[in-house]
Amino acid sequence: MARITLKRPPAIISADDICLFLDFDGTLIRLAERPDGVVVDSALIALLERLALRLSGRLALLSGRSIAQLDGILCGMTIAMAGSHGGEIRHRDMVAMVVGRPEALSIVETELADTFRDRKGVIVEVKTLGVAIHYRLDPSAETEIHAVMASLADKHGLDVQTGKMMVELRTTGHDKGTALAAMMQEPPFTGYTPIFIGDDVTDEDGFAACAALGGAGILVGQERQSAAQYQLDDVADVHRWLSTL
Repeated sequence: MARITLKRPPAIISADDICLFLDFDGTLIRLAERPDGVVVDSALIALLERLALRLSGRLALLSGRSIAQLDGILCGMTIAMAGSHGGEIRHRDMVAMVVGRPEALSIVETELADTFRDRKGVIVEVKTLGVAIHYRLDPSAETEIHAVMASLADKHGLDVQTGKMMVELRTTGHDKGTALAAMMQEPPFTGYTPIFIGDDVTDEDGFAACAALGGAGILVGQERQSAAQYQLDDVADVHRWLSTL
């Protein structure tokens, strides 16, 4: 992947030709020390509602969280979503599981709970189609966690998904890029130019899918090697840019 210099995305004068895909953690809300510690205020809910109306429904969230988690956080707001890194998609009030939850994830869940039971700064998060370990509260555990997760992935045939101070084992064959591409084949997204905003390496597949479909990715945070074409500084900057729509 070639290194590029990312520029600030231009203000969108007309939203009539675009559809919008948004990552959640680190993009719409600030990262929290614990995955259950995120805070969503009424201003964000109102912003998403305005965007969904302005885009005539051409708005979707693409997240590593499950759809059930997102629904709980957003108080059941009914917009299109792809959860579990593209492993589940809700579109037009229907939820489709791309794959089922394999027994291997339950085995991994038990093994990780036993392995890190006494590590107070290490959090094991069970997801619909994955099991993640967060070590933001104990950065010294990084090397050990990556080694353990790599071993378990090889043993059980799971994918390793890295992120900001986290590692996840998840089902194979799907990502945010496959979810975005699938949603682009259905109304109301079909025929519009996709824009995807995300902050983490977990969002790179979405950026690449956007580019392949003639759209653009927007990276949130410090510049790095990326398939995105543009960059915004932080969550507050994302909100400001979205408000121009």
